Amino acid sequence: MSYIHETIEKLKKTSPAQSEFYQAVEEVLDSLAPLLESHPKYQEHSIIERLVEPERQIMFRVPWVDDSGKVQVNKGYRIEFNSALGPYKGGLRFHPSVNGSIIKFLGFEQIFKNALTGLPIGGGKGGANFDPKGKSNGEIMRFCQSFINELYRHIGPTTDVPAGDIGVGAREIGYMFGQYKRLANSFDGVLTGKSTLWGGSLVRKQATGYGAAYFARCMLEARSESLKGMTCLVSGSGNVAIYAIEKLLALGAKPVTCSDSGGTIYHKDGINLHTLKEIKEVRSGRLTEYLDCHPEAEYTAREDYPEDGHKVWRYEGQAAFPCATQNELTASDAEILLQNGCIAVAEGANMPSTEGAIDKFIDAKIAYGPGKAANAGGVATSQLEMAQNAGMVRWSFAEVDEKLQDIMRNIFRDAKNTAEEFGFPHNLALGANIAGFRRVADAMIDQGVV
Repeated sequence: MSYIHETIEKLKKTSPAQSEFYQAVEEVLDSLAPLLESHPKYQEHSIIERLVEPERQIMFRVPWVDDSGKVQVNKGYRIEFNSALGPYKGGLRFHPSVNGSIIKFLGFEQIFKNALTGLPIGGGKGGANFDPKGKSNGEIMRFCQSFINELYRHIGPTTDVPAGDIGVGAREIGYMFGQYKRLANSFDGVLTGKSTLWGGSLVRKQATGYGAAYFARCMLEARSESLKGMTCLVSGSGNVAIYAIEKLLALGAKPVTCSDSGGTIYHKDGINLHTLKEIKEVRSGRLTEYLDCHPEAEYTAREDYPEDGHKVWRYEGQAAFPCATQNELTASDAEILLQNGCIAVAEGANMPSTEGAIDKFIDAKIAYGPGKAANAGGVATSQLEMAQNAGMVRWSFAEVDEKLQDIMRNIFRDAKNTAEEFGFPHNLALGANIAGFRRVADAMIDQGVV
């Protein structure tokens, strides 16, 4: 048994029943084989055995009172995975699906994503199995305050700086920051994604979606192609999807799909951004409402999806942007995308493509941007928010956006150059994994056995 697979088998025994975490670990470690073979120092220092174990795992109950006066209890998590490059950095996810495996997979991915930005941030992730949907503002506030009542003792501007993720937007960040400030008696940059009225950064809301579009542009330009005029398939309808669509439109592309948990919209003439924002950002509505303004569009309910995948990937398009959640793009979806002429995939979500789908993209040698590279714009801009907070300054939208574009260009360059260095010029997933791993692993060696 190889060193890598021996490590994975040990992990499965010590961390049982965590399938999403195993998937993330295997995807990274398998691609490290060329590096580990040529650089034995990483095995000598037991880097991967240390890397797959979080530095700290925090689990806690979150009791809160609903509007009817009944006590509710949820589980809270914070996985502080690796701080070799800087304070832990990663979002908080509030969703019923949250469990230890999902938080660990997200935290593990965050290590390499953050390393790829070149910024001084380590990797972490957290959240709770709480669903903000259908809850009143008062219920969400009480939950967030209870969540921070425990988490505040583990975070700080130079220790661990959480951000938002699925189910955690400006409202939730505001409630958590307010409670942290009250408990710690300190106004500092301990949470990112704050309102621009009190410490938030311009572009942060748009950053992950914009970054995915910028990364796709880099991949295509390297192949003498352009996003301009391309038909694009986008999944999701949250911040990442909305602002990927916004930037794609600005770059001259035509995004024709979006989706939510209920179904998929296909609009042949192009998604109307104003309508989408009105439904999702103003009314917090469902995508079925899109048809009220655009009856010529097509809606497919989730129960009518193909058994082997997602409807959003079954339309013709040259570029795909999975921006919703993990494992939303299957091997069957990938096969049909390729048959329909797709030449680029940029992942706006974390691990949205299954292992089988990734294999098909890489074998076809299309421009495939893995999530840890293509969606790093969000965490990069979070770090820019941290820098502004630390300096008590505020940068313009144009300044932050230019820094974001530079970061995405650098991530693409590092992934591409590393892939070429190891003899896999079309495999940006391998390039991104090795580039991120080397930066973290070398820092761990420098810092000793800790």
